[in-house]
Amino acid sequence: MEPLFTILGRGRAGRALAEAWGGRVALAPHEADPGGLVLLAVPDHAIPCQAARFQGRCVHLSGSLHLQDVPSAHPLTSFRGRAEDWGGTPLALTGSVPEPIREAFVAVGFLPFELPVDQKALYHACAVLTSGHAASLWLGAARLLAEAGLELPGRGLLPLAEATLANVAREGARGRTGPFVRGDEATIQRDAEALPEAWRRVFLELGRLG
Repeated sequence: MEPLFTILGRGRAGRALAEAWGGRVALAPHEADPGGLVLLAVPDHAIPCQAARFQGRCVHLSGSLHLQDVPSAHPLTSFRGRAEDWGGTPLALTGSVPEPIREAFVAVGFLPFELPVDQKALYHACAVLTSGHAASLWLGAARLLAEAGLELPGRGLLPLAEATLANVAREGARGRTGPFVRGDEATIQRDAEALPEAWRRVFLELGRLG
């Protein structure tokens, strides 16, 4: 059976989507030259060159980059290289995404919405705050404890992170807890003084933002 389209790129996103879509699509390395529709699952810096190769018949996955006359479909998730349950996951569409690609995403649970070009950078910055920056905070906190010789048993800080996200998912801003929410200035200052200078600034500024 002729594939609906080809995923170009064997990174985490390409492998995960190819597994989810099965034999309906083809998966090819970035140097391949497939015919028909092409979904560019390559790093942002490689998109302009690849898009020029498949002009008028490709879609890229970047949530930040915009190229004139090249549509994009950005799944708002962090891929792990294999198919998962993506039910309810937003899919940001910019430009005229061909129906076979749009329908393929919908079939595995993604929820498409139109993302205007002038809001792509803000959208992606917020995604980075939610994903990469949140991970940096968690990993940084774990590293600070380890450097101080304090080893937490079991799963360490992860249960706290998971419970916090679950609470916020259920209750929104009311799901937040901690000294900044309570207005406990004595605890805030005591905790801040225990941190290195760079982390102290992050601790105080993020706490006040919330």
